Amino acid sequence: MGKESSGNALANERTDLAEDRTEWAEDRTIMANERTFAGWMRTGLAAVGIGLGFNALFGTLEPLWVPKAIATLFMIIGIFIFWAAQRNGCAVLARLSSHQATPVKPTNMRIISGLMGSGAIALIIAIWAMNFGA
Repeated sequence: MGKESSGNALANERTDLAEDRTEWAEDRTIMANERTFAGWMRTGLAAVGIGLGFNALFGTLEPLWVPKAIATLFMIIGIFIFWAAQRNGCAVLARLSSHQATPVKPTNMRIISGLMGSGAIALIIAIWAMNFGA
């Protein structure tokens, strides 16, 4: 009986260690998801910035709608990236359980991406409202 109970204790210890490793892996995945979300948000901001920069550099080209359309295209790409980032980030969080890490709430991801997208829409409106001929 002594051998059997020590074998059970060893098996239980291994099971506990495996569960700990799984929990740590989930926490690392949650943190990696947040870094990925931040990376995609930076990429979206870069797309918006490229559009804004393009419009600033080439805004006086004729016809006036061409640089505005190109700038708008980059900003729409940025808005799509913001949307995709929050969609994928929230989907990952829904599948995982946090153990020691404190993850960003999905609502906060949606708010951040919504504000970034709203800012890009405001820039699109401002670009089209500007009159370069005056």
